[in-house]
Amino acid sequence: MTLRMRLAVGTALATMMLSTPVQAQDNADLQRQIDELKAQVQALTAALVANKSAQPVVSAPTPAAAAESAAPPVALAAVSTAPAAVPPSATAAKSKPWYEKLSLRGYTQMRYNAFLSGDDTAPAGQSRLRSPHDSSISDRGGFSLRRARLVLQGDVSDRVSLYLQSDFATAVNNQAGTERREGFVQLRDAYADVFLDKDKNVRLRFGQSKVPFGWENMQSSSNRLTLDRSDAINSAVPSERDLGIVSYYTPSSVQQIWDRLGHDGQKLFGNYGAFGVGVFNGQGTNRTEQNRGLMKVAFATWPFELDGLGDAFEGQVLEIGGSAMMNDVQPEVRSGGVSTIAYDDDRVGIHAMLYPQPFGIQAEWNWGKGPEYDVASQSIQTKNLSGGYVQTMYRLPTETIGTLIPYGRWQHYRGGWKAGINAPRLETDEIELGVEWQLWKALEFTFAYSWMKRAEADDRRTGRAEGNLIRTQVQWNY
Repeated sequence: MTLRMRLAVGTALATMMLSTPVQAQDNADLQRQIDELKAQVQALTAALVANKSAQPVVSAPTPAAAAESAAPPVALAAVSTAPAAVPPSATAAKSKPWYEKLSLRGYTQMRYNAFLSGDDTAPAGQSRLRSPHDSSISDRGGFSLRRARLVLQGDVSDRVSLYLQSDFATAVNNQAGTERREGFVQLRDAYADVFLDKDKNVRLRFGQSKVPFGWENMQSSSNRLTLDRSDAINSAVPSERDLGIVSYYTPSSVQQIWDRLGHDGQKLFGNYGAFGVGVFNGQGTNRTEQNRGLMKVAFATWPFELDGLGDAFEGQVLEIGGSAMMNDVQPEVRSGGVSTIAYDDDRVGIHAMLYPQPFGIQAEWNWGKGPEYDVASQSIQTKNLSGGYVQTMYRLPTETIGTLIPYGRWQHYRGGWKAGINAPRLETDEIELGVEWQLWKALEFTFAYSWMKRAEADDRRTGRAEGNLIRTQVQWNY
């Protein structure tokens, strides 16, 4: 029996039940009512069958015709029940609670460095080949966890988002001596973004976050091509972060270019705005402020699409910009605590980036002055500094083995390292040749050869050490 026939029979039954007394008088009266009901059902069924055979056969009824044919006859409509109205709250989409809008992600980097030749050891007072960015470059070698980051982020409302990042691979010295202890947790980022417009072009960032100085300094370590940041640019803001307030502005046209580059798999520096202006404590990551002065920072970068220059530049993007910083900083001193003197810490920098499509060039340089240990006077003084790097790369995406990005970088720096005790002087010249292999999105390998000539970041050691190393890293993203 079809749905239409069932509906008609059911309606007839409902009609009979409504017209029947609640209780029959006797068995004979009940039998009579049953016989009448059977007769009406049989007549109604025969009429429906005859009506169906008289109608033309169609291949597929339209939705409107199907709805019309499913409707009961007009004579029976009086006993049909109208559907209950759906409450407006049931049809409206429920907004998710804020804790369901948060996401959890992260990455881990494991390294192994091996000396091919060079000054992995040296007599007391002379520099050993060491890097302030990777403590596992030493005469002891072995595997090390460079980073183990976990990020919690998300939008808690239409205008407010949060970002919280910790590193589970921080090392500290034990309290009884100088032995390093690995695997301590350190706060890296803890900030909230407040968007001032519906398009989210303008934001205010409150909390501990990256200081907008230098292009590479703001780029995530998970996204950077080379194993470490350059000495010259990173010396402005070692550990890249501080506590303060910063405003970023990103025009929609610029954001569209960055979105296209990101979709193509390019290594961007992160959404820190085309323009940024901020104030920070100025003492450094997770360090207590020592004076009333605030670090003032300004940053600007702008991508230019080069399609108009001809077919050879189709899809190419050149990004250029600069940054400036004014600060007063009090370094740690060898006698304990921090310096009672606040030293000028001012600099300007420029950057340029031709995104690899497939060939690319990246370069930065900065000049300024900052605290530096003077061996002759055995004291910290404000001295000039300068340095930067030039990097080339070639991007080779494949369908079978992932993406290969061979690269080469030369870096140079002369100036103080304010994050070290007594702000020791660095004299760095380095060439790094390597290749990054992005096997899958979740797994990356980096293999590099490095020639280094460095002054160790220790005011008690003089001269420069030289050596050749093989450096490797595996990174897994989650």
